[in-house]
Amino acid sequence: MPSWDDVVRIGSGLPEVEESTWYRTPSLKVRGKGFARLRTEAEGGLVLMCSLEEKEALLASGDPAYFTTPHYDGHGVILVDLDRVDAGQLAELVEEAWRRKAPPSVVRRRDG
Repeated sequence: MPSWDDVVRIGSGLPEVEESTWYRTPSLKVRGKGFARLRTEAEGGLVLMCSLEEKEALLASGDPAYFTTPHYDGHGVILVDLDRVDAGQLAELVEEAWRRKAPPSVVRRRDG
């Protein structure tokens, strides 16, 4: 079962990622733009940036690791239950969230 420490480890392997806070909760940012945040709200979960299409597909999959709340309706954000998510899938989602917020020059450098 992955934890926030695993999210930080995954994110730290990507260029220009820094640990920070976002809405007064632990987060990861790339050049000041948040892409992952640990929620302290009642439902908990990890906030990850994604496309609306990816969000729809993850929710439609029926996998209980993925959920949303009305607050995020219409936004490219998926909520992830760290107690239920597959570690490999989490790594892919963290990198995809990073790619959505990283400047193109940073992504190009990563893709090398």
